Amino acid sequence: MKKRRLGKGGPEVSALGLGCMGMSEFYAGRDEAESVATIHRALDLGLTLLDTADMYGVGENEELVGKAIRDRRKEVFLATKFGNVRGQNGEFLGVNGRPEYVKSYCEASLKRLGVETIDLYYQHRVDPNTPIEETVGAMADLVKEGKVRHLGLSEASPRTLRRACAVHRISALQTEYSLWTRDPEPEILPACRELGVAFVAYSPLGRGFLSGRFRRPEDFPEDDYRRNHPRFQGENFFANLRLAEKVQQMAKEKGCTPSQLALAWVLAQGEEVVPIPGTKRRKYLEENIAALGVELSPAEVARLSDALPPGAAAGDRYHPYAMKAIDRS
Repeated sequence: MKKRRLGKGGPEVSALGLGCMGMSEFYAGRDEAESVATIHRALDLGLTLLDTADMYGVGENEELVGKAIRDRRKEVFLATKFGNVRGQNGEFLGVNGRPEYVKSYCEASLKRLGVETIDLYYQHRVDPNTPIEETVGAMADLVKEGKVRHLGLSEASPRTLRRACAVHRISALQTEYSLWTRDPEPEILPACRELGVAFVAYSPLGRGFLSGRFRRPEDFPEDDYRRNHPRFQGENFFANLRLAEKVQQMAKEKGCTPSQLALAWVLAQGEEVVPIPGTKRRKYLEENIAALGVELSPAEVARLSDALPPGAAAGDRYHPYAMKAIDRS
């Protein structure tokens, strides 16, 4: 397994991580036994970075991950997140980064995960009503207490990242990034490089769309949230399908799958970039890991970049209410 480092002088993790969200919510078809088997297979293949959050399945995803790693904790670099608050029925209650709540969030995650220490603890979304210095200060106290090893932010602007780094070392910034979501390139990626912060790319396969497995909106089951996602609706779907077809054609020429080509492109953006494609099935996990063996020449990277330029995707990457929670100030 190839390795990459989480920030300058930070810990080494597998060059590809595993996003566990879909095992418990949002994407259709839950199968706990297969999800646990997928995590075990990931560890067998040398993948170390597992990514979850307290909001996924309203805590259920952390419990599932904890169950899967119970006897294999030493093989795992465990990342989870806090700050997106949900009620017991799954309703979203807003973002909370107030210091007095940070410790309680962490304690709850530790209990669900069944571990004594979280390797990488992210603030899932920036709380606009709480100075980032206060939130990160409370997170830093968790490091001093030995409950957390490294700190991260998710969907934070360069300005927020710089302020956070002035309080405590930030090992990773997690943001959506793929061939059809290239928003981080102008400012966020350069800021990470400048500050020595790793960039963890979630949804590097465009929520599965770049895999080529979906041809019609009806291909998504009724309970799959992508049916209501802006990029998967109406004319947006078919405009984006034409983009995915470009990836499929180039993958055919390269002799790999579209997913592998899309992941290889993300991996080629720099050693500080660590993609975390999500899956809940072993066959897709193995396909994704094989992307580490797909070498792209500079000309091939440029060709892909030109085929799906920044802003090419039709539709926002979230609904308006969720877009408001992304810190870009």
